[in-house]
Amino acid sequence: MNITKKDVEHIALLSRLKLTEEEKETFVKQLSGILTHVEKLNEVNTNGIEPTSHVIKMQNVMRDDAVTVSLPVEKVLANAPDRTEEFFRVPKIIE
Repeated sequence: MNITKKDVEHIALLSRLKLTEEEKETFVKQLSGILTHVEKLNEVNTNGIEPTSHVIKMQNVMRDDAVTVSLPVEKVLANAPDRTEEFFRVPKIIE
């Protein structure tokens, strides 16, 4: 499939890109090459092949949600520059 300069200009308009004439010519060649390659890939028989999003099987590796011993409050707040009782005090950012 061949992309025309007009097609590239339309894509640039939709993308809100300002392209030079040299860039337009470059993109005409590159996009035409990409679509030609995709056409070749479409010729491959993929019947019976399940669609995938990754080449290897992906799964989440989750650890058990177990309660563990935490640091004591005094140790956690030891380096806090400003604190109130058991909380960090942070500067107000709302104007």
